[in-house]
Amino acid sequence: MDVRLVKLLVRQRDLVAAWQLCRAGWTVAMVEQHARDQHWRRLHSGVYALTQSPLTVEQRRMAATLTAPDSFLCRFSAGAHYEIWTFDAGYETIVRHGNRGCNRSEGVLVRYSTTLDGDVGTFNGIPITSPERTLIDLAAHADPARPLREARRLKLITPYSLAVSLEKHRGRRGTKRLAELNDRYSGLPYSRCRSNAEAKALEILHDAGAEAPRVNEKFAGEEADLTWLEDRRIVEIDGPQFHQISAEDARKQAIWEEAGFTVERISSDDVYARPLLLIALATGRSR
Repeated sequence: MDVRLVKLLVRQRDLVAAWQLCRAGWTVAMVEQHARDQHWRRLHSGVYALTQSPLTVEQRRMAATLTAPDSFLCRFSAGAHYEIWTFDAGYETIVRHGNRGCNRSEGVLVRYSTTLDGDVGTFNGIPITSPERTLIDLAAHADPARPLREARRLKLITPYSLAVSLEKHRGRRGTKRLAELNDRYSGLPYSRCRSNAEAKALEILHDAGAEAPRVNEKFAGEEADLTWLEDRRIVEIDGPQFHQISAEDARKQAIWEEAGFTVERISSDDVYARPLLLIALATGRSR
């Protein structure tokens, strides 16, 4: 197999584009003949998979960026790739340099932008808009609070890096709200959180003026979600898996109580739906 083709396949999850091979010296006729002889699977016009196994999500995203040079995952697909947004609509969203309108074909929605310089790169090997640019793009479509929390929690951005990008894109729809959230919660330790619910809890307590807790630190040898050491108080946020590991949680709670802590529990759903309950548990007003 051609060494140039091998290098592309290793880098691109067994995918290749005709334009890449042509840049490496192949002719269009050579690409088409090779595709027929080797039974390459056509994914998009000029984009092939060299395996017959079902495509992974990342292969679908990579294939979308191979439809033309300098194509990048953007908006919904970029948010999903960074794991800060949920998106599975049967197509991928990409952006290219230019000022044309958007178009959709073969499962790819293509947008164009004249402001991509400095806003693109790669993530896990796939061309993509930066986390900051992705947040700004998403803010035009929905409340950016949750994706911002996740981007901070996953250490994809910093308050400063987002502020710089927001200044560049000042005036775009949704950026005012995004900037307000970025400023308001710039000091919260999102990166210590294990879940979005924990990150949301920090915001709720911050807005209520409650004392900031220690996040995911060990006390009496066991890691606790939120802890107020002076009050000897722990609040555990129970996710959907709580009932599957309740015995382990009971064991840790017994250890903390033996060490003199008051342990309160709240479900992750209630963090969002009943913020006043969280505040009461955190401040000892629930009793």
